[in-house]
Amino acid sequence: MQITDDLNKLLAILPDEIRQPLEKHEARDRLIEVVLDLGRLPEARFPEKAEYLSQTPVTRENLNYCVQRVGHFSGDNRAGIEQTLHRISAIRNRQGEIIGLTLRVGRAIFGTIGMIRDLVQSGQSILMLGRPGVGKTTVLREIARVLADELQKRVVIIDTSNEIAGDGDIPHSAIGRARRMQVARPELQHQVMIEAVENHMPEVIVIDEIGTELEAQAARTIAERGVQLVGTAHGNRIDNLIKNPTLSDLVGGIQAVTLGDEEARRRGSQKTVLERKAPPTFEIAVEMLERHRWVVHESVSDTVDTLLRGRLPNPEVRTVSEAGEIQISREVPNAPIAPRSRDGDSLSSRTTYGGRSSYETPARPTGWRASGQMMPLAGKRSTDQGRLGVAESRSRGDFSRSDERRPTTDQSSITSPSFDQLLDESWHQQDGFGNEVRSAGPNGEDLPLQVYPYGVSRQQLDQVIGVLNLPVEVTKDMDSADAVLALRAHVKTHSKLRHVAKSRHVPIHTIKASTIPQITRALKRLLNMDDPSLPEEAELTLFTRNGDEDEIEALEEARLAVEQIVIPKGQPVELLPRSAQVRKMQHELVEHYRLKSSSFGDEPNRRLRIYPA
Repeated sequence: MQITDDLNKLLAILPDEIRQPLEKHEARDRLIEVVLDLGRLPEARFPEKAEYLSQTPVTRENLNYCVQRVGHFSGDNRAGIEQTLHRISAIRNRQGEIIGLTLRVGRAIFGTIGMIRDLVQSGQSILMLGRPGVGKTTVLREIARVLADELQKRVVIIDTSNEIAGDGDIPHSAIGRARRMQVARPELQHQVMIEAVENHMPEVIVIDEIGTELEAQAARTIAERGVQLVGTAHGNRIDNLIKNPTLSDLVGGIQAVTLGDEEARRRGSQKTVLERKAPPTFEIAVEMLERHRWVVHESVSDTVDTLLRGRLPNPEVRTVSEAGEIQISREVPNAPIAPRSRDGDSLSSRTTYGGRSSYETPARPTGWRASGQMMPLAGKRSTDQGRLGVAESRSRGDFSRSDERRPTTDQSSITSPSFDQLLDESWHQQDGFGNEVRSAGPNGEDLPLQVYPYGVSRQQLDQVIGVLNLPVEVTKDMDSADAVLALRAHVKTHSKLRHVAKSRHVPIHTIKASTIPQITRALKRLLNMDDPSLPEEAELTLFTRNGDEDEIEALEEARLAVEQIVIPKGQPVELLPRSAQVRKMQHELVEHYRLKSSSFGDEPNRRLRIYPA
């Protein structure tokens, strides 16, 4: 990268006692800004630290010395030095007098957009997001130069604070052949944006800091006229724009929509949902998390729709290695969460996006789960005594987690393949030459199997597919579906679904309720993997809501009770008191084993009792 900073011109406006320490400073090439506040020590800020430049406080004479050597301060209290990229910002008191200055170093860094050069050349509008100081304006300046000089496009820069092309009437050479329009007052930026389109026939418009509703509307007007937009906005990530009513129009705007009964059942959602109002102004969004780590949303509309439906987007992460190579990965891996192995060795992990998390199953139990045997309830023992027996055995440390998933089953006698083997064989097969091919589904369909849900929770369906790594995709198009998965009650009362499925020769598979166990068994049946001779395996992440330690511990307690007592000994077990939400997860886990359970007792001591088959 080539860097141009004209640092000497900035240092020249400083008083001698402040300038001289900076001229001799070993890290002057990495200087970010100089802060001068009346009555305080002058301060120089670098990426890793801040240092005082003098032991003498700043005086009014020092401030006036600097102000006299810079340009005019505009309405946003910013000034510059002619034909440089430096920015001088003022702090004023109530009387309008300047009592503080921030002298920010402006640098033209050529070659900073290598990570997104393909996006710039695509002709689509690009929105840059990031915290202050991460380098948005520097990138914007380089994008303008590349578009104008290398791609030979007509580029107009709306330079409200003269920060992109520098102060003065002659723009800085860092913007190349791009033209610059200055803005008299910051509140007029939206008018200058429209004026640029109407008067100067640009192919690309570059805007820094879209911050008001009028500017967002002007940006949409420009985009609808077929002009490529490149701009920046306040906000670290795309989530911030969705929640910002002023700027949400940049990503399409948000509105509440009331669905009809039929559509709500098809989606498996509430009747009132949030949806995107219009196509986004910017097709591509780039989140500049760090200077050399950017998250790229190549389709803003898809990302916004995914977030509004409560799911996790899967954007690209582009980084630059120490050797200067561009590396592209995914923020959320495409590979679904790996199921726990039969010996329970899969470790847990948690990935976070914008405050949301997804979880994998913990590998090794912690706390009381790491030891001891659970105590069964005696046939005639009272409820309180039975529950006390479980609690006492825990306090004595008598629990132990068996290494076997089903202690009563002799693993050496099982000759049929495991579920993982069946899945692997159906998903990865080889042709006669040793090349891996995708095999056909149970009825000759191409994998992955396309499933059309009707009245089934889309979130639960995606969770089962992801956790078990099933070769299944959910589709909204009946024409492309290989099968319909519907609630039994809905199929009985809606003849239209039966008629449409019959006319398209699409089989309908029904489940009684939209629960994790029933969805899991239905998908296994669709893939011919529901072998009753195989031992049941409970993948605990299927039943969690938040995936925290308390939920996993409660589910592990229920699993141990079922596998060590209820099934092998045929005796009921009572679990420890839990909240209503956690008890619901335990009920679903018990249903997975095809057993019955019930809740009894009063809050906060309400708990689960599991019965043998």
